[in-house]
Amino acid sequence: MLWLLIAIAVILVCAAGVAYAGLYFYKVGVMRAPKVFMSNNPDLRSDPPVAGASWGEGQQWIAGQTIRNIELVSDDGLKLRGYWIASDRAEGRTAIVAHGYSGKGKDMGAYAKIYHDVLGFNVLIPDARGHGESEGGYIGFGWHDRRDYVRWIQRVIEETGPEAQIVLHGVSMGGATVLMTSGEELPPQVKAIVADCAYTSVAAELSYQLRRMYRLPSFPFLQSASLVSRIKAGYSFREASALRQVRSAKVPILFIHGDADTFVPFYMLDELYEACGSRKERLAMEGAGHGTSYDRDKAEYIRRIAGFIGLYTKALP
Repeated sequence: MLWLLIAIAVILVCAAGVAYAGLYFYKVGVMRAPKVFMSNNPDLRSDPPVAGASWGEGQQWIAGQTIRNIELVSDDGLKLRGYWIASDRAEGRTAIVAHGYSGKGKDMGAYAKIYHDVLGFNVLIPDARGHGESEGGYIGFGWHDRRDYVRWIQRVIEETGPEAQIVLHGVSMGGATVLMTSGEELPPQVKAIVADCAYTSVAAELSYQLRRMYRLPSFPFLQSASLVSRIKAGYSFREASALRQVRSAKVPILFIHGDADTFVPFYMLDELYEACGSRKERLAMEGAGHGTSYDRDKAEYIRRIAGFIGLYTKALP
């Protein structure tokens, strides 16, 4: 009997520990809060450090633009903020640019500049739910955001008319967001998608980070945190899958990934590309770390984007 009581006590202690770990990892990874662990993550540093220059240039560019704030309400009642930068050369063409984890729309100035100044598009840069000026107490990792992006797409059509031509471009979590959006029923005005360093699924990415950052196996910690996310945020990590969504995609997709990326591992590029059910291209940027493909070779990055979206968009007569 004593041994049975000891065994039960051990099981209860272990269960309590796993439950606590689930709450902890939910708070660290999903709940809206400053992500201090990101600032010291070696996987987010490039060698040489190339990302800072274009980010600074993008911030200067954003500061010099005429920006109109626009808002919409999500299907679960959150007020979401976006930033509209019009182009007098757009002729109905608009890029919606999605930012990464713990960022905000105006962080995407370098990418917005490509579409606005080089390609002549209007640009919409939303703050994702749980980020920036948008409401929300948790990070959706692209899953709930996909429904938000369907609404942003409709908002662009309202702004520019039924002849709108829309490109979605996302980086990191933003890349996963636009891929998750690709599996939804999208209007014909969405012409192309560009996904830069996207992860295959939230479960796969967080499992990878548990091993890399904490030296922990995914089981049972990932499952515990996923259960907490299901209860508090309304989604599980496994259901939040870009890999599954791209199988249903009908919009052409350009996949970009740096082959030196150790934050969202490079092998996810091939998994996503192979799963994609629509017309597709891939660009593996040699020597680029996480989110630094543009910085590594700006001319090639722009050339490939322009060539790809040029196949599916055109200036109106």
